[in-house]
Amino acid sequence: MTNNKLISLNYLEIINLIPHRLPFLLIDRVEQLIPNISAVGIKAVSSMEPHFQGHFPNYPVMPGVMIIESMAQTAGCLVSYSEGYSDKEKSKNKLVYFASIESAKFRKPVLPGEILSVYVETIRSRGMLWKFSGKAEVNKQLVSECIFSAAIVEAGK
Repeated sequence: MTNNKLISLNYLEIINLIPHRLPFLLIDRVEQLIPNISAVGIKAVSSMEPHFQGHFPNYPVMPGVMIIESMAQTAGCLVSYSEGYSDKEKSKNKLVYFASIESAKFRKPVLPGEILSVYVETIRSRGMLWKFSGKAEVNKQLVSECIFSAAIVEAGK
């Protein structure tokens, strides 16, 4: 039986679970995390983010690959929390890498000043390989979706 307790993670808890740091940390908090099942990542999109200087200067748009990366970071928090990696000793030298990205679709641009809500659901997990369904929304409107896999690996291998 699965414990469906909803977990929320703040910034400090996120950086204890995944190795990403600014400017490449693409989620500000995680809400509604259900271990092994799903999580919601929240990203306040700011005009001060460095990618907006070149993508595109006259019409800043969050790069699609960064939207997908925000899904991956949310999934990384889900995996790391589910596997107990908030314990520093257990998580030592563990990383969560993309294994595949399938059927990525981009429906609408994400602009500075918007709040990106990222929803990830576990499709399956087998050992150190996890597969997810992800979608991103702004104001409850779908902006992107994809299926992706991630693998837990030892750092440097």
